[in-house]
Amino acid sequence: MPNQILLIDCPDETGLVHRITGVLFRQGGNIVSNGEFVDRDANHFFMRTEFSGDVDAAGLLRELREALPAATIRLADDVPRRVVVLATTEPHCLGDLLVRHEFGEINSRILAVISNHETLRGLVEKFAIPFHFVDHAGLDRASHEAAVLREIRRYDPEYLVLAKYMRILSPQFVAQFARRIINIHHSFLPAFAGAGPYRQAFERGVKIIGATAHFVTEGLDTGPIIAQDVISVDHSHSVADMAHAGRDVEKIVLARALRIVFEERVFLSGNRTVIFD
Repeated sequence: MPNQILLIDCPDETGLVHRITGVLFRQGGNIVSNGEFVDRDANHFFMRTEFSGDVDAAGLLRELREALPAATIRLADDVPRRVVVLATTEPHCLGDLLVRHEFGEINSRILAVISNHETLRGLVEKFAIPFHFVDHAGLDRASHEAAVLREIRRYDPEYLVLAKYMRILSPQFVAQFARRIINIHHSFLPAFAGAGPYRQAFERGVKIIGATAHFVTEGLDTGPIIAQDVISVDHSHSVADMAHAGRDVEKIVLARALRIVFEERVFLSGNRTVIFD
C-alpha cells in the first residue's frame, strides 16, 4: 500500500503537533517523515506528514476535523499525478520532461502533449505519447482556448504544465485550473521584458541569468513561485551562449518544481509558497 500524505494548515496555536500526531497514532498510522512551519507574520501553521499503515481515511479526517475545526486538511497519496503538457516550438523543457518521465524521475504520468505548432510532434511521438496539434492561425484567443480545452478534457489531468508554451492564457482559462497550471520562464538580474531578452542581457553585460517556475494566475508571470535558480555568465558569453545557458537552467528548474509539487510538498500562502523539500 502506498504511503499517504497528510497536509494541514491553520491558525497557529499551542499543541498542534501533539494533537495531529495523536490522531494519527490512534488511527494506526506510522509517521515516515514530518515537517512543520509557522509563518510568524501571519500566525499560521503548516504541516506535511507522510505516513504508512492501513488507516481508514474517512475516520482519520473526521477525527482531525473535530480536533482542528479551523484547519484546512487534505489527504493525498504518492501515486503519479496525471499531467497534460502544453508546448509551442522550443524543445528543451519538453524533451527533458519526456526523458525524466520515461525513467520515472518525476512522480507523474504525461497523458498528452498539446501544441499550437507541429514542430515537436516527432519528438513527442518517439516516447509513444499522444500529440495534439491545435492551430491558432485565424482564431481569436477565446476560440483557440476552447479548442485546446476540448483536447485537455479528453484526459482529465490533475495538472497542466507549460513547457515554454508561448501563448498568454486568459483569466477564464486559468480559472478552470486554479493552482493546477505550472509555468517556466527566464529570469534575469536585472530583468528584461519584451522581445530579445538575451540580446538585451548581453548588451547590458549581465553576469547572472536564471529561471523561475511558478503557478499560473491571472497576472502575467506573477503567480506564486515554486522554484528558481541562476547560472553565472561573463564577458566571454555570446548571445547564443547566454540563450543556451538559459535553456539549461530553465529545464532544471521546471523539473525541480514539478517534483516538489507532485510529491505534495508545496503549500500556497497568499501569493507565496511554503515548501517542504
